[in-house]
Amino acid sequence: MARTIDQILADARVRLERLHPGQAHAETRDGALLVDIRPAAQRADEGEVPGALIVERNVLEWRLDPVSASRLPVATGHDLRVIVFCSEGYTSSLAAASLHDLGLTRATDVVGGFRAWRAAGLPTTGGAGA
Repeated sequence: MARTIDQILADARVRLERLHPGQAHAETRDGALLVDIRPAAQRADEGEVPGALIVERNVLEWRLDPVSASRLPVATGHDLRVIVFCSEGYTSSLAAASLHDLGLTRATDVVGGFRAWRAAGLPTTGGAGA
């Protein structure tokens, strides 16, 4: 039976303990890995979060799967705390749920994404409007 994207998104979010921007910022100061999955054009237009690891969505699972031959050095194990963000917090929920499927069950995302992060007054750089 076919499902709508809204149903898939709701199912993904049930699996996550999503973080508001301030919570995500605090966790990154305590060692969580903040991952920006937005494409380059979006980052250029909106700006970036200093210190966030950039891993575009299309390669996320390969780069963070601890057993992948294409993993990044930071993908040290399944217990890694990963906080994913996109522009508004939709794609990041689907991405974080996909990381759960790989065994990274501490993965989550930022409610409202980069836009909420910036609106909360948290550190950002660049962007066309900067």
